[in-house]
Amino acid sequence: MRHPGTVLTDHVFSVPLDHSRPDGERIEVYAREVVAAGKEHEDLPWLLFLQGGPGHGSPRPLGPESWLGVALRHYRVLLLDQRGTGRSTPVNRQSLALRGGAEEQAAYLAHFRADAIVRDAEAARRSLLGERGKWSTLGQSFGGFCTLAYLSHAPEGLKECFVTGGLPGLRVGAEDVYRAAYPRVAAKNAAHYSRYPQDVEAVHRIVEHLAGREVRLPDGSPLTVERFQTLGMLLGQGSGSDALHYLLEDPWIRGVAGAELSDTFLEAVRAQISLADSPLFAALHEPVYAQRSVSSLGTRWAAERVRGEFPAFDARRALAAGEPVGLTGEMIYPWMFDTDPALLPLREAAQLLAERGDWPDLYDTDRLAANEVPVYAAVYHDDMYVDRKHSLATARAVPRVRTWVTNEWEHDGLRVSQGKVLERLTGMARGEV
Repeated sequence: MRHPGTVLTDHVFSVPLDHSRPDGERIEVYAREVVAAGKEHEDLPWLLFLQGGPGHGSPRPLGPESWLGVALRHYRVLLLDQRGTGRSTPVNRQSLALRGGAEEQAAYLAHFRADAIVRDAEAARRSLLGERGKWSTLGQSFGGFCTLAYLSHAPEGLKECFVTGGLPGLRVGAEDVYRAAYPRVAAKNAAHYSRYPQDVEAVHRIVEHLAGREVRLPDGSPLTVERFQTLGMLLGQGSGSDALHYLLEDPWIRGVAGAELSDTFLEAVRAQISLADSPLFAALHEPVYAQRSVSSLGTRWAAERVRGEFPAFDARRALAAGEPVGLTGEMIYPWMFDTDPALLPLREAAQLLAERGDWPDLYDTDRLAANEVPVYAAVYHDDMYVDRKHSLATARAVPRVRTWVTNEWEHDGLRVSQGKVLERLTGMARGEV
């Protein structure tokens, strides 16, 4: 298939659900090969793109735009739909219902973390490049987590790695992740309210309205105070503060009973907070931090437990004190599985995942300490989603990791920088920077 400036080829790989049981159940993993038009017959090096998430499919390119255009100057790119996403064997409330009860569903979901994604990538590499072929990787956000798992489990398949906003803490548990995250989210709230001081009152009025009555979104699901607060997820993106402000600037309409939140506003909120298109993100968001050598207790809804340590996110307390209401960030809470229709059928399975304590380790610190694969990583100084201190500690622990620390871009810099972030990293790899 051809798009302007690119040639696209579909690939489907049959892989074991459980790579430790190669003769067991199999699933399909889809990937889209992209090459610059006119170069499709050239012997180009390969670049595997590892998407952020977990639980999001790879980008659907319309041509050589943004970072992809930069990559296509040098590479043949493989956009991998990580298992369970996109055109790979799907995972959602509909497909999980075929697995049986909550225990069977949880056991199935446990096979969709970074370690399994790496094994899938290795199957794709061997199929496309042969046993001895090596490729480069580009990991955005959670894709960086997958990169460190790749370096831990199969570095022999890697030529070089690029990471954007995704160097994970190697021995950092879920509680530590969120204990570090809430202050960063609070700082983003403060910056937003400083930029748009009128939004303090706008959020107060909406929260008071939600606290005093039942409000439902157009899909019929409840909009609670806590669910409204998850709009803070926007604050970690380059233009997210502006998007949030525009969302808040005209939420009201006069109805039969007086002022109420308009359907236009409620639909815009639903589009932001619904996880119908990424249920794996909800089910596996905390388990991606779980490693039995770090904690044998399980994640146990760490974001919810740690939240109480930060009163700025107690909306009712903030209202009573006349303080700005803190909006939350990249956190998954157990009540989401009661309020989001797409997550409700996954509630019991998600609880079992939260209670599980015997998660295999994702990162081999001994192997990483002997790393020989060059890694070029953009670390965003003010990243709301991934802690800069955790990222830099990992960079110090793993040889041949070279970092570029910048506050020019937010977490979505790879996507919104018109290729400048990837240009910088590939320039580092070529010795130009």
